[in-house]
Amino acid sequence: MARLGTACPALALALALVAVALAGVRAQGAAFEEPDYYSQELWRRGRYYGHPEPEPEPELFSPSMHEDLRVEEQEQQEPHQQGHRTPKKAIKPKKAPKREKLVAETPPPGKNSNRKGRRSKNLEKAASDDHGVPVAHEDVRESCPPLGLETLKITDFQLHASTSKRYGLGAHRGRLNIQAGINENDFYDGAWCAGRNDLHQWIEVDARRLTKFTGVITQGRNSLWLSDWVTSYKVMVSNDSHTWVTVKNGSGDMIFEGNSEKEIPVLNELPVPMVARYIRINPQSWFDNGSICMRMEILGCPLPDPNNYYHRRNEMTTTDDLDFKHHNYKEMRQLMKVVNEMCPNITRIYNIGKSHQGLKLYAVEISDHPGEHEVGEPEFHYIAGAHGNEVLGRELLLLLLHFLCQEYSAQNARIVRLVEETRIHILPSLNPDGYEKAYEGGSELGGWSLGRWTHDGIDINNNFPDLNSLLWEAEDQQNAPRKVPNHYIAIPEWFLSENATVATETRAVIAWMEKIPFVLGGNLQGGELVVAYPYDMVRSLWKTQEHTPTPDDHVFRWLAYSYASTHRLMTDARRRVCHTEDFQKEEGTVNGASWHTVAGSLNDFSYLHTNCFELSIYVGCDKYPHESELPEEWENNRESLIVFMEQVHRGIKGIVRDLQGKGISNAVISVEGVNHDIRTASDGDYWRLLNPGEYVVTAKAEGFITSTKNCMVGYDMGATRCDFTLTKTNLARIREIMETFGKQPVSLPSRRLKLRGRKRRQRG
Repeated sequence: MARLGTACPALALALALVAVALAGVRAQGAAFEEPDYYSQELWRRGRYYGHPEPEPEPELFSPSMHEDLRVEEQEQQEPHQQGHRTPKKAIKPKKAPKREKLVAETPPPGKNSNRKGRRSKNLEKAASDDHGVPVAHEDVRESCPPLGLETLKITDFQLHASTSKRYGLGAHRGRLNIQAGINENDFYDGAWCAGRNDLHQWIEVDARRLTKFTGVITQGRNSLWLSDWVTSYKVMVSNDSHTWVTVKNGSGDMIFEGNSEKEIPVLNELPVPMVARYIRINPQSWFDNGSICMRMEILGCPLPDPNNYYHRRNEMTTTDDLDFKHHNYKEMRQLMKVVNEMCPNITRIYNIGKSHQGLKLYAVEISDHPGEHEVGEPEFHYIAGAHGNEVLGRELLLLLLHFLCQEYSAQNARIVRLVEETRIHILPSLNPDGYEKAYEGGSELGGWSLGRWTHDGIDINNNFPDLNSLLWEAEDQQNAPRKVPNHYIAIPEWFLSENATVATETRAVIAWMEKIPFVLGGNLQGGELVVAYPYDMVRSLWKTQEHTPTPDDHVFRWLAYSYASTHRLMTDARRRVCHTEDFQKEEGTVNGASWHTVAGSLNDFSYLHTNCFELSIYVGCDKYPHESELPEEWENNRESLIVFMEQVHRGIKGIVRDLQGKGISNAVISVEGVNHDIRTASDGDYWRLLNPGEYVVTAKAEGFITSTKNCMVGYDMGATRCDFTLTKTNLARIREIMETFGKQPVSLPSRRLKLRGRKRRQRG
């Protein structure tokens, strides 16, 4: 009894100490999770550049604590997680989840987490060594989506750094895949670069809410002249930007392997997810002959917080029940098949040729009479994926064809009118070989150029014949002008030879455009947010940038503005530029040649060789956004995609016939004051895109008398009908009569020569 009595005080003291410790832990947890605390932090505006490097602090974010949080989150989300993984086959398009669900369900960073790129080699070992907590293989692969440094969802005000060399190398430039200008000037350089090369430099991200951080992706500096990248770094997290906790590897700070060159992205996943508001990267070593420079993306899942007004205000959701995921080649074909089965009366799947690797270039036609050209109905096309790694355009077109089918079935009056009055062609993937390469890398680790070119290394977008030079040379030879028309310029013979460096995909598109009388088209690209209109090639040989308008410059400007003005972000003067170019002076549009000269572009070829007015539509700063971004990108572009298609009905249209009512093909339609003509299709019908106004229009055809009339174009949607009936010339009528009776018409000049010859022989 005496022993028990003497032991009780010691036991009571021990229990009291445990209770105090538990209370401290609860208080600490409350400090991190208390809404009032977080609200204060959210609205607090402060600059963090002046804080000294923090001393090592007690471990607040212990792996064991976060392991418990992770288990709790998994238990709460378990019903959702089972259905999260996208099936290999697109069976039935699924309804778009709300954005809050998208970020909370921790989707993989790339397509089905199949990231190529580079990954830290000792991640799994480090994770298992960290306090002996094992991390399952799936936990390493399954991670959170990017916070949005590359997509600009993270604003410049959320990025801070210890020091910077100059403004153009500030923290706001430390975004994954950001590109520097050619001159690398003070405003637009290609990375964050520290002002000093020492171990006290850092760059941090303020997520503005509690976030479960799971990984970091880094690149070096984008530069034509310099080689700068970080070879190793530490990761720290904080809730107040003052007290920082370093990610541990066992008992010591974990050193993450960085880059070995400046462009290939490198992913490092944290051994255990860390919950905090701020995350900081602290470089530990860098390229010997370079400086501390880096671009980065952070992987993280924002935690649910109903008190976060900022997040709710900027949240984007969609009500469209579409298949928001990345589709590889097989899944793309399957989705096309599903749409065709849903709307068999208005859709047709066909291919225009094959890629270098033998993949078919599939297109979907949407029309009330698929498979046939209807007289008087204009033809429109969208093309995407000329650069295989510019994936957003591809997915937008797949969403569009699914959307058109759904809305037509639901009898949406606007869509029904569009489908019944237009023959629409959608080619989602012009370069499937390049896309498959980018798809293997994934949305974050593909880099800026993986998959851009065809399998044989050709840039399709610049692989068309240069017809601009042929036209301009003829116009410049005033003394002895060559007979080169201002439209339908013939393709040079050397380009058609088998030995020419022309991609099989390029030849397929040319044949497609020569077969179908397209009136308007848009080719979707990525990496910027602007609509570019022709010409794409400068006329002055010694310049790389020069405004070079077409004769239809006013029409092209309107077409470009029709897309840009209805996009949610393109004409927003407050939005941040993607890389170095600010296109707000022309309200989200740009003349291609004034941006950068390109010889042999699809836009210029379409304008000079066919009737089609083609524009390049750059749909997003991020070429290959994460799946979780697709609903928002769809909302950004949906109205623009539809409005641009509707512009095919602007201007004049009609049929050129003979006196018997038969359509005349290849009749030339000229507009006074516009030095660019078009031609009628095989049935004699034509469409001429024009802005509102009164025009003097002329129709002429070989063997017919030219006809001219005034045609008025109004402001209301719908092309003005302007038909022509042409009468055959006397010579053409004589020839027709003589051919009917099996005789050739008499040639008067040759008859005179014969008579003179007879007289000479008689005199002799």
